[in-house]
Amino acid sequence: MKINNFIYTIFAAYLATFLRLIINNNFLISIIGSFCVGFFISKRLSYSTEKILFSGFFSCFTSFSGFIYFLYKILNQGDWIKFIIFFNLIIIVNLFTMLFGFWISRKIT
Repeated sequence: MKINNFIYTIFAAYLATFLRLIINNNFLISIIGSFCVGFFISKRLSYSTEKILFSGFFSCFTSFSGFIYFLYKILNQGDWIKFIIFFNLIIIVNLFTMLFGFWISRKIT
């Protein structure tokens, strides 16, 4: 990886972290991130742009740890039914949101 791409990836991660702090809603962040990932997957991006977006921006923006922490708080309350519902709901909604972003991207181009 070239040094410029490395710097761009770090900057993208910083920007994503900043946006994550501004929004401060794990569910909304995962919906926005899933839509954008689906949107950019359908584009023909260069290898370096793909790495900057997916490894830098989206990996920090839609952090898996935010998703796990949200589920951990529910599980810590001892509510197994709520945990199972939210776990499945988040995965299903994010998957369909990503597919919708993919579909929108294909319709635009």
